Amino acid sequence: ANATGCSSIYGGNLPTTPWTHNRQGLGPAWNNSLFEDNAEFGLGLRLAVDKLRDKAEDLLRSLAERVGTELADEILTAEQRTEEQINAQRARVAALKRRLQDLEPTPEVKDLLALADYLVRKSVWIVGGDGWAYDIGFGGLDHVLALGYDVNILVLDTEVYSNTGGQTSKATPRAAMAKFSVAGKPTPKKDLAWMAMSYGHVYVATVAMGGNDTHAVKAFMEAEAYDGPSLIIAHSPCIAHGYDLRYGALHQKLAVLSGYWPLLRFDPRLLAQGKNPLRVDSRVKESLDKYIFTERRFSQLVKMRPQEAEELLAELEHDVQRRLKMYEAWVKGFTPNGGNGKK
Repeated sequence: ANATGCSSIYGGNLPTTPWTHNRQGLGPAWNNSLFEDNAEFGLGLRLAVDKLRDKAEDLLRSLAERVGTELADEILTAEQRTEEQINAQRARVAALKRRLQDLEPTPEVKDLLALADYLVRKSVWIVGGDGWAYDIGFGGLDHVLALGYDVNILVLDTEVYSNTGGQTSKATPRAAMAKFSVAGKPTPKKDLAWMAMSYGHVYVATVAMGGNDTHAVKAFMEAEAYDGPSLIIAHSPCIAHGYDLRYGALHQKLAVLSGYWPLLRFDPRLLAQGKNPLRVDSRVKESLDKYIFTERRFSQLVKMRPQEAEELLAELEHDVQRRLKMYEAWVKGFTPNGGNGKK
């Protein structure tokens, strides 16, 4: 489920597209939704897929003796969280379809043949930018997170409304210049990750491919395997940041090393094991100045409004430090018997 925006533009710009299939002919079914209701749209995909799976399971139970009870039981009870498990289920479903084709084509047999692929777990991803996730579509996103369904949400965070020309969003950091904030944004960035973690049942990660690609892949795999809502917030380079995008990976690395973009993973499964669910996977090794002054959205403010820039940039550094201390306090204050923090 793709929110209208940059991702729908570069994702649908033929002759190239990321929404393709592999050598087995398997790949995503891509849908483009309105900007303001993409989370609800994605939830609808999840509910539809689950309903079709339930129907297929009911049909399989009713036809179990005709297709083989052992195969039916294996399909109905199979774990399907890892790629290996899903591939094994695909093989079982392929065997089921072959057996169905040898049976008398009753309405039940025809229906199960049509729905058999829904016995293989379907992954639903909801994709959009920060203008959607932090602002216009936040109410829907929050609602979907709260409901607890097995959906994955990917936020491509450019920290502005990129597709419409670089307007300020709630993801825009303090002191950054953007349309509607030409004097530098006076308020801090919304902490969407912290808000999602407060639910306790949502898998949450912040990633930056250029900052740590291994961490990013690990977060995606954990989100995919998590049976419930997951939220990945990805640092996304944008021309509105004001630098040559050939160096996007370097800027991501500096954002991580300066503490501006900490790499987090919050896994509720660890909480059930009595372990701290929050992992901070990055460490501050560079000054914040080394990152922000490589981008024109910050450096231009110093040239145009030096006095305001000094105040706003000092507050930005305070925002970064406060956020890091908040995460560190969670990690240090965690107690496995129901506490996060000290009495």
